[in-house]
Amino acid sequence: MQDLTGALIVIDIQNDFCPGGALAVAGGDEIVPGVNALMADFPTVVLTQDWHPADHASFASQHPGGTAFGVIDMPYGPQVLWPDHCVQGSPGAAFHADLQVERAQLVIRKGFRPALDSYSAFFENDKRTATGLAGYLRERDVQHLTLVGLATDFCVAWSALDAVRLGFDVTLRADLCRAIDLDGSLAAAHEQMRAAGVAVISAPV
Repeated sequence: MQDLTGALIVIDIQNDFCPGGALAVAGGDEIVPGVNALMADFPTVVLTQDWHPADHASFASQHPGGTAFGVIDMPYGPQVLWPDHCVQGSPGAAFHADLQVERAQLVIRKGFRPALDSYSAFFENDKRTATGLAGYLRERDVQHLTLVGLATDFCVAWSALDAVRLGFDVTLRADLCRAIDLDGSLAAAHEQMRAAGVAVISAPV
């Protein structure tokens, strides 16, 4: 029986984050069948979609001498520089072809402001500019969130932490996520999420 107060938040299962993409996450495509199956358990399904302009400030190509995966200081804090990815309207920005996007009631596009990156489904990286997702969920009386998607240590973790901060009960299905894991970032993200109260599990309980 579905929990009518539950929602599944599916983070950034897009071509550029899957094998062969511009910012591929190892095994990113492996989670798609499990995510599709899990959608049936939730009355509310939300997808997020990275959606950058071609000149986005998080791209290493926009900074002379910048290198992918280096870190620079932005007005809102440290910013990892990424390869150009998920450019608006490009094939790389599209959802993985096997993802059952028709099951979702809402798609949240993020990272479309040229000077401001956005990992979380709830806020841009300045932690102040809201996407509107929290209001949408509250108006649907959602209290419990389950998160899946890409990448565990960045967009998924930031979304989970913001959701807890906003008062939602949050579960992370680690088996339906994959990570970039830069210098131990996956272990750090798991530790931070658990400390914040996120239930990190690898199978239904």
